[in-house]
Amino acid sequence: MTAFDTVTEYYNAFNRKDWAAMLNLVHTDVRHDSNQGATRVGKDLFTQFLQHMDACYDETLTDMVILTEPTGSRVACEFVVNGVYKQTDGDLPAATGQTYVLPAGSFLEVADGLITRITTYYNLPLWESLVLDK
Repeated sequence: MTAFDTVTEYYNAFNRKDWAAMLNLVHTDVRHDSNQGATRVGKDLFTQFLQHMDACYDETLTDMVILTEPTGSRVACEFVVNGVYKQTDGDLPAATGQTYVLPAGSFLEVADGLITRITTYYNLPLWESLVLDK
C-alpha cells in the first residue's frame, strides 16, 4: 500500500468513526502534533486522544485533497471539518450541540505502510467564534 493509500484509508476510517481501523494504520511509536498542546508519542496516547475527541466532537471530513511528495513518504491533506460540539472540552467554550464548518489540514509521514507522524492545523480562534455565534 502506498502512503497515499494508507492516508486515504486512515481518513476514510475517520469518517466511518472506525477508530480500530485508524489505529491499525498508525505505528506503535506514532508522533502526534496537535494544533494545541503537547506532542503525544505512542499509540496509547494517540488512542486516548481519539477517545477524548470522540467524547467531545462528532466530526466528518469533506472536500479532502491528499497530496504526496516524490519519495512517497510524506503526505499533505487539506479538508473541511464538519462538526458538532457535543461535550465541553476543557476550558473551551461550553458545548450545547453547536455545529461548525472549519477548514483544516494535516501533514503525515508514512513508513512501511504505517503512519509515523500526524501534524494537524486549524484556526482555533475561528472555531471558537463559530461555536460562540450559535
